[in-house]
Parts: sequence; structure tokens; C-alpha cells
Amino acid sequence: MISKIKTREELKAIIRSAQIEGKKVITTNGCFDILHVGHLRYLQSAKSLGDILVVAINSDDSVRAIKGEKRPLVPENERAEILAGLECVDYVMIFPELTPDEFLKELRPNIHVKGGDYTIDKIVELETVKAIGAEFKLIPGVDGKSTTKLIETILEKHVEELKNEET
Repeated sequence: MISKIKTREELKAIIRSAQIEGKKVITTNGCFDILHVGHLRYLQSAKSLGDILVVAINSDDSVRAIKGEKRPLVPENERAEILAGLECVDYVMIFPELTPDEFLKELRPNIHVKGGDYTIDKIVELETVKAIGAEFKLIPGVDGKSTTKLIETILEKHVEELKNEET
């Protein structure tokens, strides 16, 4: 099976070819640390907007810069492999920048999407999306489903148990 994990250069060629064929390319980006049902439903919704879904994930270094030194919990290559295993995801790439602006300028998708944990005023790449002539869509999130919430739940349910095991 041909890998769905691609470099930016490979994706540029794939996307150009797809767009020449009249296909609609959707991009999204994020950390995708500890994949959960909210991620899955979001990605399925994103895919339904067009023909090819490209998921750009933050590198480990950029996740640390955004989320703090304790993140990511799952290394970038594993996060990429997990996402590539989803039927709704056509391609995955890892990007080192803190914002998606650079890869958006290079890949030039038809549509760029973000999940419902964002509000329109917090979309840092919105001006870039407009500048490249792409459409922007905000997909509603799944209430109570986030990696942060999952980590909090794990800590609440298991920290005391772990402390007791250590003593």
C-alpha cells in the first residue's frame, strides 16, 4: 500500500493534479494528540466537503511551543500513522511552523477547515485562506470531547490510584 504520509513537496504535486481533474481539496491542521471521537467526527465532516482531505499535523517541536513542554503525548510519526489509518483521511503531512500559513500558501487547497473548539476571531490563518482564494469552514465540535478534557479525566480518575501504588 502506498503511504498516505507525504512531504509538502509531494502534496503540492498531488493537489495540483487533483485540482486539474476538477477535484476539491480540503485541508485542516492541528496537533491531534491522543485521537478521540471528536477528532474522528470532525475529520469525517471535513472529508464530506470535497474529494481529498489533507491533514497537516504540528511537529513535536511546534506542539511543545503551542501546548507546553509536557506535550505531545504521542510522537509526530505515530500521530501521522494513526491519522493515515483513518478511511476519511487521504493524506497526512507534518509541518514544523507554529501556524498553517506557510503550507496553505504552498498547497493552495480549495477549502480549509477548523474544528468547533475555535471561534472565527481565533483563526490565525484566516487572512491567508482568503488571500489564496480558498473557502473557509468552521465545523462544530463534539461537546466535551477534547484531548485536554481526556487528559483531565485520566488524571482525575487515576492520580490517587497511582500515588497509593507508589507508597
